[in-house]
Amino acid sequence: MLSTTKNKAVVGLDVEAGSVAATEVTSNGDSAVAKFGVAPLGAGVFSDGEVSDPEALGDALKELFSNHKLSKIVRVGLASQRVAVRTLRLPLIEDHGELETAIRFQAQDHIPMPLEQAVLDWQVVGHPTGENGERQVEVVAVAARRDMLGGLMKALTRAGLRPVGIDLSAFGMIRALARESYVPVDPGDYVDAPGPATPPHEHGIAPHLGGEGSAAAEAAPAEGAGPARLYCNLGDVTNLAVARHSTCLFTRVSPFGVEGIAQKLAERQQLTLEHARQWLVHVGMEQPLEGIEGDAQTIAVAREALAEGAARLVDELRLSLEYYAAQEGAVPIEGVVACGPGTTIPGLTQRLQRDLGQRFDIGRPRALAHLDGAAAARLTLSYGLALGE
Repeated sequence: MLSTTKNKAVVGLDVEAGSVAATEVTSNGDSAVAKFGVAPLGAGVFSDGEVSDPEALGDALKELFSNHKLSKIVRVGLASQRVAVRTLRLPLIEDHGELETAIRFQAQDHIPMPLEQAVLDWQVVGHPTGENGERQVEVVAVAARRDMLGGLMKALTRAGLRPVGIDLSAFGMIRALARESYVPVDPGDYVDAPGPATPPHEHGIAPHLGGEGSAAAEAAPAEGAGPARLYCNLGDVTNLAVARHSTCLFTRVSPFGVEGIAQKLAERQQLTLEHARQWLVHVGMEQPLEGIEGDAQTIAVAREALAEGAARLVDELRLSLEYYAAQEGAVPIEGVVACGPGTTIPGLTQRLQRDLGQRFDIGRPRALAHLDGAAAARLTLSYGLALGE
């Protein structure tokens, strides 16, 4: 699963609760988007970052890839609280088999799940020198629960797809956006106030740097000096990553996202989830309610759900920033790069910027610039996943 595919089209695959997005990227010197597609998913097919109905997801993928004539070579992303990433340091071990044994032994103390119930993958990322001058090896270990990967693999197999890598969606987000220019969010009431966020092989999982609970100082040598950024995908879950340049220092998945806001609106107004999502974009958080066309009660409830959801998102972002800042050697953060479907809701990122006290930019890869904003927002993660390592 860690194999690479050169000079062939690879499709990045990003699955969310309400839809699946696929972006085909060809690499021949430069990476270019060849084809793409987005398909809806029924309720209960995918939730909390995991496949609940492999058969339904497999059928949806098969239809999506057939309709858009996409390559069947895929790299799929994971965004779940049941994935753990840790950085380990061990004495230098030259023999590959002995190193793997040592990694599995040490991982038992650092990975918050029984290893017999998990799939563990690892990659050497450096050879630092210890305090007493001894040679060491630095390894990033990634573990995911076996049952979670099993459902995903069943869906891919049913669709006739060939996975060449399983990656963390957060790393795809960084690859898609780390070297891009950004669109600043309207400053509004934003005040640049310092806060706690700116402190002084079965199914292989392509490991990168960082992970919830990992020590930022031990993640990897940073690419040069300078502050870090918080990357934030506002989707069905809120996928977060702190990175300096393209080096990931920390990742976290919050189970609450814009899908939770849509669900609240759907329940209160007895709407379908699809209609609730459309109402959120239509109402937004910018215009006075009396200037918005449509049913007045639905408009008022949608605005109320957005206000409540924005407050909760701010709490989740602040919690993640404080948790990251508590890590030894945490790099100061300057600004947030937001992407994902939530960035298409008018006024939402402005509200997050105002209440969090961090500058927000909207991340849109140049390779997706020819698409409308909603399509580019939904395809950002799948584009980054297709780029590979």
